[in-house]
Amino acid sequence: MSAALSAHNSSQTFLGFDFGTTRIGVAVGQDITMTATPISPLKARDGIPDWNTIESLIHEWLPDAFIVGLPLNMDGTENEMCLRARKFAKRLHGRYNKPSYMMDERLSSYEAKGEVIRNGGDRNFKNNSVDGIAAKMILESWLQSQDKAV
Repeated sequence: MSAALSAHNSSQTFLGFDFGTTRIGVAVGQDITMTATPISPLKARDGIPDWNTIESLIHEWLPDAFIVGLPLNMDGTENEMCLRARKFAKRLHGRYNKPSYMMDERLSSYEAKGEVIRNGGDRNFKNNSVDGIAAKMILESWLQSQDKAV
């Protein structure tokens, strides 16, 4: 396993984020099952979340690290949202002194919308949040990429 997952011999927990300017999807996952579960998205104001809510999530889930989706253009180039997502990841690291990793999230929101529709939900249904499912996909992709980096 990569250094990110092998730093501890016990299970590690991660919070994954699908950064957005009005909503930030959140998921929690761990490295034993390599799975994640969406949790309620965070409201944001121009990309700025309520840091007290994030602090509550950290106290509840005790993550070892944060995974933030990097919304690259389809050709792999960066855009303004990439800069904002990186800034969000740096703030998570700075505030909570835990590592933040970026994960390519191309198509995660598109795939999440498809999953919600396949499951008969709508975008705003709490347990079928597109943002939360996108965060779940981002986090699970990162976990799988770490496992393959042996």
